[in-house]
Amino acid sequence: MERQRTTPFWRDERFLQLLAQIAFLALVAAMLYYLYRNMVSSLERQGVITSFRFLSQTASFDIGEHLISFTRNDTNARAFAVGLLNTLLASFLGIVFATLLGILIGVARLSSNLLVNKLAAFYIEVFRNIPLLVFLIFWYGGVFIKLPRVKDAIILPGPTFISNRGVAIPWGMPTESSNLYWGILGVGLIVAVIVAWRLAWQGRRTGRTPLVGLWATLAFLVVAVLGWVVLPLAPFSLDIPSVKGLNTVGGLRMTPEFAALVSGLALYTAAFIAEVVRAGIQAVSKGQVEAAKALGLNGFQLLRLVVFPQAMRVIVPPLTSQYLNLTKNSSLAAAIGYPDLYSVSGTIYNQTGRAVEAAILIMGVYLLISLVTSLVMNWYNKKVRLVER
Repeated sequence: MERQRTTPFWRDERFLQLLAQIAFLALVAAMLYYLYRNMVSSLERQGVITSFRFLSQTASFDIGEHLISFTRNDTNARAFAVGLLNTLLASFLGIVFATLLGILIGVARLSSNLLVNKLAAFYIEVFRNIPLLVFLIFWYGGVFIKLPRVKDAIILPGPTFISNRGVAIPWGMPTESSNLYWGILGVGLIVAVIVAWRLAWQGRRTGRTPLVGLWATLAFLVVAVLGWVVLPLAPFSLDIPSVKGLNTVGGLRMTPEFAALVSGLALYTAAFIAEVVRAGIQAVSKGQVEAAKALGLNGFQLLRLVVFPQAMRVIVPPLTSQYLNLTKNSSLAAAIGYPDLYSVSGTIYNQTGRAVEAAILIMGVYLLISLVTSLVMNWYNKKVRLVER
């Protein structure tokens, strides 16, 4: 038998491709190292030694909004963590509200009702053609700061107080049984995951698409309500805001800077998400829609069972870009006085003079946030994409 001839590895196309990639990465690493060494040597000639020890120094400044305790006697590292948490909170809430509003406007853009269609189109065209920085400054300085004073605050059901000092809403204050209730909520989350997995498995087996999200949410709510009833003491007591002097007390108070940033990012990004949703829906074949209508599906069933499952394959990739843009655009919070990561890092730089180190930290954190967001969205994209044979 004639022996099968094998291609030498130096002529193997796969090996050559791998070698080219390794060579390119080595070239990029060498270039970055050269730039880094050039920067370090230039700073050393000026008597500046690159170091991150400034993070352990006392901050000596206050931060108006913080999710964790912070005083001016804490370290710069803790101040940096406060700014990071503020950025994550604003970005997360902005993504949630922008997604909900974007889907609503995107569907409205395709409505057969002329008024609804034109209003959605007007909203999209206005926000897509305004610079975000200009809009945020107007939204903060022209709307939130111009709201009535606290004593003349707008009172909405709840009660919710809206004034130039921010937005105050009722909020739950933890009691002695709150820690036990958090454990119950953890059990509810596990039950919801099990229900979702079971329904998804049943849907793949039977070919029928159940309301996985709805039933999983209901399962979680059932456990949460039962846990609340079973506990001898309510885990949270309702703290209702009220006006006292020149400000509101009680409840949860959102400063005008925070409210303006989150709502501004959501309103602006929703216009782009709406166009992504519209394009995804229109990418679905008209034959699919006509066939679904012929089967007697109503509008909600048509969107849930036919249109959106196919449209998500088109929507998710550009939607990921919009999420990344919103997260990076949150750095504009410095323009309206919200202490986000960029703003706090700028204060640290002004206090310590460590411009290069602060810039490296900012870029590294935003890069990490973007990579994690892309990782999650790419995982979801693989779950919804069409698997070809």
